[in-house]
Formats: sequence, structure tokens, C-alpha cells
Amino acid sequence: MLLISAVAAHCEEIPIVQQQAIDERSVLFVPQGYDPQTNPSFAFDKPLQVRGPLPKHWRLFPHFLSSANKTQVTLNVPFGASLYGTGEVTGPLLRNGKEITLWNTDNSTYYSNAHGRRLYQSHPWVLGVRIDGSAFGVIFDTTWKSHLKTTSEKIVFSSEGPLFRVVIIEGASPQAVVRKLADLTGKMPLPPKWAIGFQQCRYSYYPDAKVREIADQYRARHLPCDVLWLDIDYMDGYRSFTFDQKRFPDPQATNDYLHRHGFHSVWIIDPGIKIDPHYFVYQQGSHLFSSSPEALKSGMTTIPLDPQHHQHEISGLKTAGLTTAWVLKKNGVPFEGEVWAGRSLFPDFTMPQVRHWWSGLYHDFLAQGMDGIWNDMNEPSVFYIKHGTMPEDNWHRGGGGLPSGIHRMYHNVYGMLMASATREGILHERPEKRPFLLSRSNYLGGQRYATTWTGDNSAGMKYLKMSIPMALNLGLSGEPFNGVDLGGYAGKEHPDLFGKWIVMAPFMPFARAHTATYNPPREPWVFGPKIEAVTRTALERRYRLLPYLYTLFYNASTKGDPIMQPLFFADPKNLLLRSEDQAFLLGKDLLVVPRWASFPRLPGGIWRDISLLDGKQEEDGYQPRIKIRGGAIVPLGRVIQNTEQESLQPLTLCIALDQRGEARGRLYEDAGDGFAYRQGDYALSYYRAQRQGDSVTVRLERREGGRSIADRTIHVVLVMRDHVVEKEGLESTGVTLNI
Repeated sequence: MLLISAVAAHCEEIPIVQQQAIDERSVLFVPQGYDPQTNPSFAFDKPLQVRGPLPKHWRLFPHFLSSANKTQVTLNVPFGASLYGTGEVTGPLLRNGKEITLWNTDNSTYYSNAHGRRLYQSHPWVLGVRIDGSAFGVIFDTTWKSHLKTTSEKIVFSSEGPLFRVVIIEGASPQAVVRKLADLTGKMPLPPKWAIGFQQCRYSYYPDAKVREIADQYRARHLPCDVLWLDIDYMDGYRSFTFDQKRFPDPQATNDYLHRHGFHSVWIIDPGIKIDPHYFVYQQGSHLFSSSPEALKSGMTTIPLDPQHHQHEISGLKTAGLTTAWVLKKNGVPFEGEVWAGRSLFPDFTMPQVRHWWSGLYHDFLAQGMDGIWNDMNEPSVFYIKHGTMPEDNWHRGGGGLPSGIHRMYHNVYGMLMASATREGILHERPEKRPFLLSRSNYLGGQRYATTWTGDNSAGMKYLKMSIPMALNLGLSGEPFNGVDLGGYAGKEHPDLFGKWIVMAPFMPFARAHTATYNPPREPWVFGPKIEAVTRTALERRYRLLPYLYTLFYNASTKGDPIMQPLFFADPKNLLLRSEDQAFLLGKDLLVVPRWASFPRLPGGIWRDISLLDGKQEEDGYQPRIKIRGGAIVPLGRVIQNTEQESLQPLTLCIALDQRGEARGRLYEDAGDGFAYRQGDYALSYYRAQRQGDSVTVRLERREGGRSIADRTIHVVLVMRDHVVEKEGLESTGVTLNI
């Protein structure tokens, strides 16, 4: 509030010098005095191109105020509008009357810093839904430290930086506005299929024998799982890109073992580089621009560098008087900060040469066979220092179109820049595979590079209930592939509480159980046979849903649709749904109601209860209830133990007819990895059900894409008001059921 008051008290109203349409649904507003060299844009997938004057009858206009290198933008909110989005935030789904700070912060359990109003990511974005169901969205195009206040009358965005641009989106529905946000900021790339399986993590699993033991337990207990995660204890003294020779003497063998047992692995990398003259990453970063590539190759690094490729870049930096890869203090000396490895330096990812170098560090690392990368501590987090990060007046040198500037300008995109460099490195080493990258810190548009999760939560019911609106608002802010630490990272756990957490695994886009090193083990079997059975049911539910989930991921990657969706998406005009954040939608066709939900407001229309497994198995007192929308066909697979196993023989089609006796659905299939789908190696199948008298015919209506699908058995489950009808037949001929 101090910043808002200061700007308002000593402010100058700034005229808008440009207000032009990007397209028929979005308008760019540029204030007088805006300078991209002091406010570089990171949110947009491509540079904005205006196409003409304001659309007719345009209704929303921002107001710019400026004072002493601070900027404030206000937007009058249409009467009765409901506000959402604002990125990674604690609290309820509905954001009216809330205030947050956009300053990426390592905020364990969310409330250790700024009372939960400042977390690991920043999304300068608000989605508004009017009373009539039409919607609008506002992008505040600045990376500077900022504050966002949303009331029922105004949106007030205050930045501790110079003037910036604003983009306003209009749409007939909130879905249309979120899709337009994805058009502008980029759509998430389609992940490898294994990345949407269930995942098990702990800080930390070590030594390598423990990793194999966890894998063996999952398989022996028939608990479906696809991914095991390795945290910093695999490293040599917490040095990124190294391995502890006692704990992990042969990481390749560890990964080979996991692969043989149907697992993939994800290994963590932090940005803080230990100050150690014998550490090759420190050596490289300290001499990257002052030594020739040949010198770097001679004994100081185990990562080969191509002299011809790097020579022109290094020569240019020498001319500019630059010496190291590190973020500098305001006096030009590299900034030193304490992290897990001790006194460390931090790469300046604003410099293209540094990003290129960082990408190259993955060459030998990925050769050990890990499947994915986890970028953590990249807010950047710094221990034992005020506000838990580097000073705001530290210096970044930029380049490649990015201006040099202070850390206050680049702090919120530090993690995003690290993620982009990491993704580039993974793609360079494995151009035939889809990268999987998780980043704790990110910024609006960061879904182009990495998956995300909500950081270090805790185990209590408050956090479980809050995980749903957190995930929903991230999806409404352009990040469909998100999740939470299932089970809670911190805090005390007991069997009943773990059971309530783990049953959310089928529905979170990113489904990973995770806990802290100081907690007792929290694998499902440690809580006894009852909770192990509850977990098995939950995980089998997720794996039955995989065909539907993978189709939702396809929608997210092509259209920008959230995977978890708020209930008001089912009926944007229904004001009673606007604040509902206990129950939610999975895609548009399934509705999920947790057992602990208290009198949730549900949308009208036809919603039928369905069972994914044996009904008695699901009635354990923990599993959320699932309802299918009338008019939907939801594809389901068999229960499998990992995504490498075939699940679509037979293919189950779960159907609920609408009031006209019809239903439709889609199924997306491809190789599950690689990029051949971009050249047409995919199958997008459209199914239709029609009632005629006392019979319902289900058939494959059409199929897009060049991928060949053999004629398979389809198991049709028709969910009626008071009974279920089932029948099998061939996909090519369809199935007719008597009801």
C-alpha cells in the first residue's frame, strides 16, 4: 500500500500515445515516455504487431500515472465483474479485494514471507468475468517489482520501475480470453507422455540403492508410477552438474535400472555455483569471456566447447571489457551469496553468451541418462540476506536485444531465463525427444519453457484446500501444466491426512508426491495397508484417465485451454459458481468433488456420477466423486503400471447423453514422445453417440492425422440416470446398445 499511496500522492497523469488493435479482440496501450530499453518485454511469444485502430465500441481504457521512477496503472472494473488469475497466489479463487506483490520469493509454506502475498512466480495478469458471462483480461507488460490490488471497482497495478505497456483482451467468454492470452504469451509445448504419469519425489533419495528400492517397492506393490526425482543430495557438495562418488558412483547405471523397470528420472539443477577453484563450472563461468575456448578446454572443464562456435562471441565480450559470467554488484564485482553449496556466484542469464554456455553444460550431464531436469532455487533464492535474494541494485549486463539494468528489473524473469537456457540445452542434446523441465520460479509466458508447481507447501488441510484455487488460477494465467506437492512438503502428516491428499493425484495436471528431508518417509506404504490401498485406487484412477488427460494436454498445447478448470467455465453466467473453489472441472467434461467439500455449488444441467474402477473400491471414504457432463464422451484406458504399457486395448468410451440424446468426444494419440506429430503422425478421433428410440449407437465419426490406428475393441459404458449399460464391439463398426 505504501507504493500505491506514494504514486497517487505525487503523480503525473501520463497520456496514451498509442492505442491500437493487435487483432479484433486485443488492444495495445502505450503511454507517452515508454522506453523498451528500460522495460524490456518478456511475456509475449512474439513481438506485438498492431493492425489498426481500436475496435468499435471498445469499453476498457487504462489510466497511467508516473512519479519518481514509479508507475501506476488503474483500470475501472465493470460493475459486478469477478476477478481471477494473478498467477501463483494463496487464498481463494475469486481475487476481488486481494493484494499481492510481484517479486519472486523463496517462501517456504507461503507465509514465512509477506504473509503469503509474495510467492515463487509473478504473473502481471488479471482475468475479469462480467455479470453477463463475457470477459476481459489485462496484461501489465513489465518485469519490475510490482504490486497488484484488485477491488470490486478497480484494478490497481503499481510498479517500482518506469512506464510500461498494457494489453487488454476482450472475449465473449472467459474461455475465449484465456485462449487469447495463450495466443499472445505462447502455448505450453506438448510434453512427453510419461510426464503426465504419477511421480514420486523426496528431498532427498540417496544413495543410489535407495532410489532402486523406491522403484522396486512401487512395482512390487502394483502402485502405478512413471517418474522418480533426484534432489541435491546426488551432487558432490551440492555442486550443480556433479555427482557424489560415494552416493551415486554410476548415475548412468541408476538411470538404466529405472528405465528397465519402466521409470523415468528427473534430476535437480540449481543456479548458485560454488566458489571453488577446482570446480569446473566455477572455472568456466569465471574465465568464460577472458580466456580463449582452447584454454577452457585444456584441463579446466569436462564439457567440450567448440572454438569456432564460441570465438566471435568471446571476442566481442572481450572488447566490451566483460570478464565473467556472473551477476555483478553495483560496483562491478561478482555478487557472492550463500546457498546450499556455500558461498556461490550466480550466472547472468540476461547475457546470451551465458545462456548458451549454460545450455552446453547439459552435454555431459544428460549423457548419464536422466530424462528430465528440475530447475530449483531460481527466484533466485539466497540465504542469510535481507529478503532472501540478491540486492535489487545488482547489475545485469544484457545483450542480444536485452538492455543492461539493475536486478529489480530482471529479478522476476531470472528463473524464466534460466529455464529457457536449460530447455535449449536439453533440445540440443536430444533433438528427437520432447524436453521435460520443471521450474520453481517463472513469469507470465514461462509456460513456453517449463512446467511448474506451487513450491514448498505444507501438509495441513488448509493447504490441501488451497491447492485447488492455486492450481486453477495458474491455469487461468496461462500455465495449464501445474501442480502441487501432494502430501505436503512441510508439516506433520498422519495416515488420514495423507489419504486426503493423495486422492487428488488423478486430477492435478502435474501429479507429484513430495516431502522435505526433515520429515519421516511419506511413501504410500509407510501409512499402512489401508492408505496404501487408497493410494492404489487413486493412482489407478489417474492411469485409467490417461487417454482423456493426454487429449486435454493436446488441447492445452494447441489452444491454451486450462486442464483443471473452475466450475464457472461450465456456465459463465451463473453467478453462484463464481467463487466455487472446492469442486472443479477436469477439462470441460468431468466434474470433481472432493469428499471434504462442504456444500459445493455445482452447475446445472446433466451431470452423471461415474466410476472408473470397481465401485466398492472407490467407496473408501477418500476418493473424490467424479461426474460426467451430459453430452460428453470421455475416453478411458486400462489400468497400467506406467505409460510405456499399452492401455487402449480395449478403449473404453464413457458416455452421458444430453437432453437431445446425443454425445460427442475426442481422443488424441501419437507416439508419446518426439516431434513426428508435428508432421502429421498423430490420430485425433471424433466419436459420436445418438439415441433413436430405445437404442443408442456409438461410432467413430471421423479421424484426423496420418497415424495408423488398428481396428480395436471399444468398451462402451453408457451412464443413464439410474443405471449403466455396457457393451463391446469393434471401433470400425461401432456399437449399438439397447436401453
